Amino acid sequence: MKPPRPRGRTLALIAILVPLLALFAYAALRSGPLAPVAVTVTTVESRAVAPALSGIGTVQARFIYKIGPTFAGRLKRLNVNVGDTVKPGQVLGEMDPVDLDDRMRAQQAAVKSAEAALRQAEARQTYARTQADRYQKLFALQGASEETFVTKQQELALADAALAAAREDVGRLRAEAQGVRAQRGSLVLTAPVAGLVVSRHVDPGTTVVAGQAVVEVIDPASLWVDTRFDQISAEGLAAGLPTQVLMRSRRGQDVPAKVLRIEPLADAVTEETLAKIVFESTPTPLPPLGELAEVTVQLPALPAAPTIPNAAIRSVNGERGVWKLTNGELTFAPVRLGRTDLDGNMQVLDGLTAGDQIVVYSDKTLNARNRIQVVERIPGVKP
Repeated sequence: MKPPRPRGRTLALIAILVPLLALFAYAALRSGPLAPVAVTVTTVESRAVAPALSGIGTVQARFIYKIGPTFAGRLKRLNVNVGDTVKPGQVLGEMDPVDLDDRMRAQQAAVKSAEAALRQAEARQTYARTQADRYQKLFALQGASEETFVTKQQELALADAALAAAREDVGRLRAEAQGVRAQRGSLVLTAPVAGLVVSRHVDPGTTVVAGQAVVEVIDPASLWVDTRFDQISAEGLAAGLPTQVLMRSRRGQDVPAKVLRIEPLADAVTEETLAKIVFESTPTPLPPLGELAEVTVQLPALPAAPTIPNAAIRSVNGERGVWKLTNGELTFAPVRLGRTDLDGNMQVLDGLTAGDQIVVYSDKTLNARNRIQVVERIPGVKP
């Protein structure tokens, strides 16, 4: 029995369905879930890497001079404002002396009176010594009685004692006068160094206590950046390393600096290492104290080793590695990573060799069963 021949309508339907099925299969293999994953690849190179550390810090002054009186009193005048530049010894203000000027004049008068008494005691002592020497000679020649001779010796002793007391009295009064003058001088507020007034705490007429700061002055040359680095990445941080400081108010203007010292105490709460960064030259204009700054420390270059871009690092089942391309097949290669530089180049200590091809970017999450298509660039991904 002969099979039935297909009719014209069946042949027309087959002629339409076959191309559609072929087109569907092509679309599924090219753009559907079975399509190859677009990837960009690179070749592992052996080269040196100059690693760097990044940290966040605040601009501070190493020396801050808090100027105020050593005795309680009322502020009489203040000659400077915030932002003024001062010179060493410049008078910044003065406390109200109250009765110190009168006490100084009284002490000066007392010193003069004591000095006059001292001159009288010196004269009496000189006269008593002369008389004692005269009667000693007369007594030796039996020209004077023993009683008179002893009396003159006693008068000399009394004159010596009076002279010593007068000298002690003059010294005491002079010391008291010097103390009053020092107390009066401490009421004049002067700048200890050349610097910049950064704070003014009180105004004239305000009563301040002993030790309270009236104004604060900093030395502009003593600015530094108090910086914090993550302890995990702080390996290699040392004094003297070149540094770039980027302050928030000066975007795009890196200021050259260097590491002054590493603080011996770390922050146990934030797990950060503390360091002081000093500027190569004083920034102009001066940044405000407390301003945030981004600090980048350039570490010494490392020896050449297999280097890959950090964008190629993937994590599969909790293990870090890269997708390696061998004869068009994907395999996941676990790696042990070293240091990285500011350009994102990371050295591989183990797991790759120079010349290996690895995947850098992919438009989908990869697995070992994926078919891939190597492209120059993946749309929407910055190289």
